[in-house]
Amino acid sequence: MEEVSVDFFHPFIRLSTAVDTEFLEQTMEINGKDDLKSPLLQHPNDVAITVPPSNFNKKIRTLAFKVRGITCSSCVASIEAALGRLDGVQSAMVSVLQGQAVVKYIPELISAKKIKEAVEDTGFEVEDFPEQDNAICRLRIKGMACTSCSESTERALSMLDGVKKAVVGLALGEAKIHFDPNVTNIDRIVEAVEDAGFGADLINTGGDLNKIYLSLEGITSTEDFTVIRGSLESLEGVNHVEIDAKEHKVTISYEPDIIGPRSLIQCIQEAGHVSNTYQATLYTPPRAGEAERHHEILMYRNQFFWSCLFSVPIFVFDMVLPMLPPYGNWLEYKVINMLNVGMLLRWILCTPVQFIIGKRFYAGSYHALRRKSANMDVLVALGTNAAYFYSIYIMIKALTSNSFEGQDFFETSSMLISFILLGKYLEVLAKGKTSDALAKLTDLAPDTACLLTLDADGHVISEIEINSQLIQKNDILKIVPGAKVPVDGLVVDGQSHVNESMITGEAVPVAKRPGDKVIGGTVNENGCVLIKATHVGSETALSQIVQLVEAAQLAKAPVQKLADQISKFFVPT
Repeated sequence: MEEVSVDFFHPFIRLSTAVDTEFLEQTMEINGKDDLKSPLLQHPNDVAITVPPSNFNKKIRTLAFKVRGITCSSCVASIEAALGRLDGVQSAMVSVLQGQAVVKYIPELISAKKIKEAVEDTGFEVEDFPEQDNAICRLRIKGMACTSCSESTERALSMLDGVKKAVVGLALGEAKIHFDPNVTNIDRIVEAVEDAGFGADLINTGGDLNKIYLSLEGITSTEDFTVIRGSLESLEGVNHVEIDAKEHKVTISYEPDIIGPRSLIQCIQEAGHVSNTYQATLYTPPRAGEAERHHEILMYRNQFFWSCLFSVPIFVFDMVLPMLPPYGNWLEYKVINMLNVGMLLRWILCTPVQFIIGKRFYAGSYHALRRKSANMDVLVALGTNAAYFYSIYIMIKALTSNSFEGQDFFETSSMLISFILLGKYLEVLAKGKTSDALAKLTDLAPDTACLLTLDADGHVISEIEINSQLIQKNDILKIVPGAKVPVDGLVVDGQSHVNESMITGEAVPVAKRPGDKVIGGTVNENGCVLIKATHVGSETALSQIVQLVEAAQLAKAPVQKLADQISKFFVPT
């Protein structure tokens, strides 16, 4: 048998490697390098068909899934041809060896569901298909007073077509909704909450975790906003651009794996022309819900004080002075028939508490009864109205009779409303402290960082101090002794000890050498190190901790679910 030279295989190896490299690059956009466990050499029958893009300004998504039953290049060609005929598909690549397809498409023109159906129509089975059409949004719910309110909101959201899952947290006053954007949208979700009798404001969507807030300068007309918006939306990795023309501010949602905040600022500056240049600077927006929470605290505090202003004299006239003769004898003076001064004063003071200060309970009861449920507002309104109108009956009987004697309960109505308002005031204060604790956790990261610029040989060219919000992935940062680590990263040069007690609780500093991981917010003790940023924005450990705490507050414990079920029957009973 003749021995075949290795050179005979070189063309095939080059062809397979070239095809596989392109496939791996698209696969890494979905799974990352750590999930690639397949051989590096691809089957020589793998062929890529690229469809010319029809609209460069549209946002492009990448979809990867398994295709079962692929055996040869003919199978690959049929699948790629079927995908290539779809309007909105930018490119399609199928691997025989891995049994996987990678498709780039424009979600505005075609949905992931139609791509799946196109592959299945060719006779192949699709597996491990991601739920690309499952969007997430978070809403701030206003006006919830008890678990019955949160249940009513959750039930109203769950009944909406397209909503797959809805979780409402009473403590946070927020709701997290999983929905199909092809069936419903955020406006309909907000409308469903408002129909249930509550207010709703959008906090963010699933893709809005990485945001940058910029203040614009050099704006002279509305056309400047159009130019800036067009320049930003043309960048790959930009998800959403929201411009406040009145305040000259812009909010940008972006993908940190593709683009960074400094690139966005540079894009805005380059969008200007010689006669009119644009400048963009960072600004810190007010904390989400901070203004509403402060207003709610002041509202309940003022209502409680006004209620006490009327309720305390009622209590004194009814419970204290009659026990201290002769100081309370004047309350027994008859005005008309058996109607005395004390009963008349209690009625005058109780009426504003019942119908003006307590009107929020009537509004809450109306919305609850309209959706055929009973919450705490129904209980309060029912109890206080029973006491008030029974007392009105007693007062009328005393007014029209010469011998009738009865006991009114005006103090019961007013004092009950006062105690409920006190409880509400303490509740909103506790909610505010919870939010402050989460905010202080995010404040552990430093405000600034030292950014280095290196040449090809790894020598430092320049060193500049920047805002930590401007750090991008793969930036080289210098951490001096005593400074905090701004973001999560890897040590590339130097040795030191880092105090990680804020994460692990361990007081002993941990030794760090090249290749070791560091966590944002931890303190560098004694050595100077250079780190490479690997996780920024919402991907850092601190941000993940905050998100986990918020998710835990939204989730319900089993005992809480049982209590909610009991309350459904307790309140009407």
